[in-house]
Amino acid sequence: MVYEFEGRTEKEAIDRAAEELGLEKDDFDVEILETQRQGLFKRGYVKIQVHTEKPVTSEKVSVDDAGEGEEPETRAEKTQRRGQSQPVYGDPEPKTGFESTMIDFTEGLLERMGYAAKVSVLFREDRKLGLKIESEFSSILIGKKGKNLDALQLLANIYAGRQGREDMRIILDSENYRIRREESLVRLAYTVADRVRESRSSILLEPMNPFDRRLIHTTLNDIADVETKSEGEGLYKQVRVYYRSGAR
Repeated sequence: MVYEFEGRTEKEAIDRAAEELGLEKDDFDVEILETQRQGLFKRGYVKIQVHTEKPVTSEKVSVDDAGEGEEPETRAEKTQRRGQSQPVYGDPEPKTGFESTMIDFTEGLLERMGYAAKVSVLFREDRKLGLKIESEFSSILIGKKGKNLDALQLLANIYAGRQGREDMRIILDSENYRIRREESLVRLAYTVADRVRESRSSILLEPMNPFDRRLIHTTLNDIADVETKSEGEGLYKQVRVYYRSGAR
């Protein structure tokens, strides 16, 4: 399901989504559609799109709605549970049957594609599992702008869902591509922002997946005279970076 929310800041919009949908923030993915910095005569504005497979419920749960003898979760318990979602690195060997299944699936998929590879656990997080692909064909498996890696990751998540783990998100990485891509996008965002401020025009970036687009939006959100907006349809949209005159 897809929902849209607005707020004065990204945090306010995300908080509003969590409250109105009755979900934890870990239960949905966020894509920033548009940002507008606060000016002298204009209030700040952020529009987000929320993607979730979780059933939407009311935020407030009364004792009567809970199971017999079951107390509703307190705010402190929710905070503690969210604190346990930090990624855990260290042990690359599978610790559960599900981890072994996902490793076997990924290695088998790559083998059927004709690429020998070793897959191990990269990190563990609440409702998220990172898998590391080691192969002499890593550049091919990553593909241009990571599109091959994204496609493999999509297949892995579909398979995880068929194993009854729709709640688990699988992240595939190879040669630390995800980190290198993130650093590259941050540099690109600042470079484009400088060009936009000098020319006082706009620049349309290449099509990007939701995660990459959100990184561009977030990186430039603190620059007062630059705004961003997603354009296009489908998964791979483009981000337009444009100059806002009269900003202070």
